[in-house]
Amino acid sequence: MGSNNSNICHVIPLMSWLLLLLLSLNVVRGSSDKSDRETLDSYIHEYAIKNISKLRTGKLYDIHLPANFSGMEVSIVRVRSASFWRRGANFSFFRIPRRVLPWPFVRRFDIIYEKFGNLSSKYYDVSGYTFVTPVIGLLAYDASRGRENYGMVELNTMGNQILVYFPRISIPQDNNKKNVTMKCVRFVTNGTIEFSNVTKNNTCITQGQGHFAIVVPSLKPDDDEKKDGKWKWWVIGFGVGIVGLILLIVMATLICKCVGIKKRGNMEKQSEKSEALDTVWVGNSRMPSASGIRTQAVLETSYVP
Repeated sequence: MGSNNSNICHVIPLMSWLLLLLLSLNVVRGSSDKSDRETLDSYIHEYAIKNISKLRTGKLYDIHLPANFSGMEVSIVRVRSASFWRRGANFSFFRIPRRVLPWPFVRRFDIIYEKFGNLSSKYYDVSGYTFVTPVIGLLAYDASRGRENYGMVELNTMGNQILVYFPRISIPQDNNKKNVTMKCVRFVTNGTIEFSNVTKNNTCITQGQGHFAIVVPSLKPDDDEKKDGKWKWWVIGFGVGIVGLILLIVMATLICKCVGIKKRGNMEKQSEKSEALDTVWVGNSRMPSASGIRTQAVLETSYVP
């Protein structure tokens, strides 16, 4: 009996974890994309550093990634902050003006250029929009730290503008029949998304680093597809809610039982420590009775020497 009672109390933490896991599914799903992108960026930088025997300042290196990143292009260049401040930079799809410094300030830093190509939709997504260009990235890393402890730094543009140029745009044929408005999208390193207008020559303007692309509004799905999608999410949400409610009720029941078991256990322990008493019946009531030992009386007159 005691073992079963103990098992009931041990089940409560497991039920709590299951309930928290169920409630946090959507949160984990929303944050996992950002985590995957951050992990990928860190991996690319570390891979580039480890696969270049001697990284010369001012020279642009093309990095050949493993086969599972086929279609993705990466380049790296190491620059001195002083010369970067005086000259700016014009690499790949980015034109960085003069008077730009890394923040926090470092003497040298690495600039990573990324072009995701056909992997753009795998790592990036904008709800309600379709990519018409590949996602390209511009990231800066501190080059003065230990080989295993590189850290990302921001680019302080002092109010100046970084130009992001897209040489090719592929608009879906269905969208060509409509007057669509293209938008620049920036995926900021903190996980937020910023929109801006496309300027002439398919150029986007930004004042910071991150990942960039041009998007157009997605075509609206058919009514049947909308209904099917809504119905699917309603069923999933209803099922998750029912399971969560059942788990909550079971947990509440187990907690009440566990509290009662612990109270009874404490009372039993307390009774074992105290002196056991006999019981006697007084009328219809059963009452405790202490077995006493009376000292036999001795009369003084009965004393015989």
